[in-house]
Amino acid sequence: MQHLDIVPRQTLKNIKPYSPGKPIWEVERELGLTRVIKLASNENPLGPSPKAVEAIKNSIPELHRYPDAGAKLASAAIASQLDLKPGQLIVTNGGDELISLVSEAFLEADDEIVIPAPSFSEYEFGAYLMGARTVPVPLTADFRYDVDAMLAAVTPRTKLMYICSPNNPTGTYLPEAGLRRILDTIPKHILVVIDSAYSYFASADDYSSGLEFVRAGYPVIVLQTFSKIFGLAGIRIGFGAAPESVIRTILKVKEPFNVNALAQAAASAAITDDEHVQASVQVNEKGREQLYKGFRELGLAYTESMGNFVLVELGPDAQSIYEQLLARGIIVRYGGTWGLGGHVRISVGLPEENDTLLVNLRAILQEQKD
Repeated sequence: MQHLDIVPRQTLKNIKPYSPGKPIWEVERELGLTRVIKLASNENPLGPSPKAVEAIKNSIPELHRYPDAGAKLASAAIASQLDLKPGQLIVTNGGDELISLVSEAFLEADDEIVIPAPSFSEYEFGAYLMGARTVPVPLTADFRYDVDAMLAAVTPRTKLMYICSPNNPTGTYLPEAGLRRILDTIPKHILVVIDSAYSYFASADDYSSGLEFVRAGYPVIVLQTFSKIFGLAGIRIGFGAAPESVIRTILKVKEPFNVNALAQAAASAAITDDEHVQASVQVNEKGREQLYKGFRELGLAYTESMGNFVLVELGPDAQSIYEQLLARGIIVRYGGTWGLGGHVRISVGLPEENDTLLVNLRAILQEQKD
């Protein structure tokens, strides 16, 4: 075989490929199982918005046409629902693409981004892609935001600050007062990215998705997705909401047909599906309480969550317990990805799925005692 001397960019040494949760079919094939429960990727256990499914069916005959490059119908539907202007929106191929686009639009080599830690790994990916540096700010011992520490991390090289609220993987959030303090304090040339992908699940009275700050003209971009509450993870669509000048800048680096036609049609319908949203919220709130109760009975520490997942502390045997659950056909997410080797993150499922998880977790813990 011929040796190749093609040299990749030096910054790629910093990049680790994203490690998603295992799909159901892969676990079934690897372990010879016929029934697998996936509680690893924070998906909506109710499935997709019925309005979105109908919109997809109606759009199939037009698949020979290119999608609308500007996603105008989807933008108009989102803007109407969220009291924004279409010009304040950019529709993207999931929230991940928005993070990459923001990085491409605003970061130069050796710029800095401030990120909470632990949090979503794609923030680092976007920075490293552009040769920028990440400045992680640890959450407190109980996984809360430390506003003073976030502000202290800002330097003359800071270009972006990420705030994930509710935060993945901890489920904790930054109260509105803390968010407002950050936005009123940091230099105005810093773009604050408020990742509120899980905002619909947040029930705290002092929670803010950040959209009111967009309406007020702050230098922020709010990231939201159709993958969670609307159940459209499989077709990849999300959006960013920001002042129109910020959106215009990001549009300069966007691919022309970045969001497929079925996703655009589905999002336009799903954003109006209040019935599905409310049903999903109710299932999640009941499911969280079901898991909390089960964890308490098992003597396990957990972090109360504003998302559709719960971070659970299992101690030094966490990875072994994760693997034993996997062998039993239950997929959860091991916390080693975030430097939380003693934890697993468990997505909220349907009542029977949550119960199956708890029954098997109890059996594994009992076997360890015996």
